[in-house]
Amino acid sequence: MSVKMKVKKGDRVIVIAGRDKGKVGTVLRAVPTELRVVVEGVNLVKRHQRQTARDQGGVVEKEAGIHVSNVSHVDPKSNKATRVGFKNLEDGRKVRVAKRSGEVIDV
Repeated sequence: MSVKMKVKKGDRVIVIAGRDKGKVGTVLRAVPTELRVVVEGVNLVKRHQRQTARDQGGVVEKEAGIHVSNVSHVDPKSNKATRVGFKNLEDGRKVRVAKRSGEVIDV
């Protein structure tokens, strides 16, 4: 798929659907080929892990991927879910903008 995701690593997002609806976290990893993101503290699953030389074995809780359609950006001003638009600045940069407040998301 060649769909451009508007969510990047390090963005603050809110979950808008699913069992973790309402949780806010930071994107740890984005997987554009599968249209999924891994969000800190969201969609926690238990994995049985074998012991290795550097890691203890046992049941480990870790974040699993969540579909990008189930998350939305958090508006920097109001801390609510917002859509994302694009805007060209005077210096020629193209930045992402929160539709709710008009604030620039990219730093």
